[in-house]
Amino acid sequence: MEYIRLGSSGLRVSRICLGMMSYGSRDWRDWMLDETEAEPVVRRAVEQGVTFFDTADMYSQGVSEEITGRLLRKFFPHRSDYVLATKVYFPVGEGPNDRGLSRKHIMDGIDASLRRLGTDHVDLYQVHRWDPETPIEETLEALADVVRSGKARYIGASSMYAWQFAKAQFTARLHGWPTFVSMQDHYNLLYREEEREMIPLCRDQGVGVIPWSPLARGWLSGSRGDDGTARPTTRAGSDDFARRLYGEADLAIVEAVRRVAGERGVPPAHVALAWLLGKPGVTAPIIGATKASYVDDAVAALDLTLTGQEVTELEQAYRPREVLGH
Repeated sequence: MEYIRLGSSGLRVSRICLGMMSYGSRDWRDWMLDETEAEPVVRRAVEQGVTFFDTADMYSQGVSEEITGRLLRKFFPHRSDYVLATKVYFPVGEGPNDRGLSRKHIMDGIDASLRRLGTDHVDLYQVHRWDPETPIEETLEALADVVRSGKARYIGASSMYAWQFAKAQFTARLHGWPTFVSMQDHYNLLYREEEREMIPLCRDQGVGVIPWSPLARGWLSGSRGDDGTARPTTRAGSDDFARRLYGEADLAIVEAVRRVAGERGVPPAHVALAWLLGKPGVTAPIIGATKASYVDDAVAALDLTLTGQEVTELEQAYRPREVLGH
C-alpha cells in the first residue's frame, strides 16, 4: 500500500479508500451486504494496508455508519490507526430540518453520526452536495464550530460546480474558517468533465481529489457484455442511478479498457484504476467492494503504470457530455 497526503493538508491516507456504502440494510438497497457479509471484505482491506474509509449518514439511513464503526473498532487497535470520513446533506428523516446544510442539521448530523460510528470524532466531515437553500456562510461557520469542538479534524466536499467550490473556499478564508481539504467528485474514464474546471481548481488550491465511482459502477470492471448489458447481479438489476450516468455511447471506452487489459494480462479494473491513479491531483479513488477479490484488484492497480500510448488509447474515444452526478 502507498500513503499520501490529502491535498496540502498534513493528513496522510492510503491511496485506496474503501467506500462503505455497500454495507448496510437491504431495506435501503437490495444489493447491500449485512455486517456478517461485509466483515471479510473490510478485513481484507485492512490486511492490504487500507487505512482510509468513507461512509455517509444517509447510506442505509445510518446503518452503514453503525457497521463501519463496529468493524473498524474490531480491526484496528487504536482510533488513530485509521482515517474515518462521513458526509452530511441528504435526507435522514421526514422532518423539514432532517436534510440540507443548515446549522441545525449539521450540528444534529455530526452528533448522530458520531453516535452511530461509536467514536468521539471523524477525521473528515464532508458536505455531500451543495445546498442552494442555505447561505454558504451559515454552512461554513457551522462546520468551523464542528472542527473547533473536536468532532471533526478536517472538512471536505463532494460533487458541485467549480464556481460553487471556489465561492466556498474564498468565503471560508475571508472569515478565517477552515477550508475544505478534499473534493469527492464523480471522475472516471467514462466521465471526465471534472478535468475542465474542478480538478484544475483543486490542484491550484492544494485540495485532494478522492473520486467516487472510479469503476463507473461496474462498467469499467468487465462486468458488462459487448452491448453494455449488465451481467445478472442483484445490483445491476436495480441500479437505476448507473443507468442515468452511463450508456451506449460509453461502450467504445469500455472496449478500449478491455483491449489494454488483455494486452497486459490483467483484469479491466486494474487498467481503469491505474489510469485514474495516474491522473494529476488524484489522491485516493473510493472503491466499493462486495468481495475481498475486488479489494485485491484495487490494490494491484497501484503497481500498474500505463504507457503514454495506452493512456491515449483509453482516452481517445471520450466525447464531452452534460454534467452528471450533482
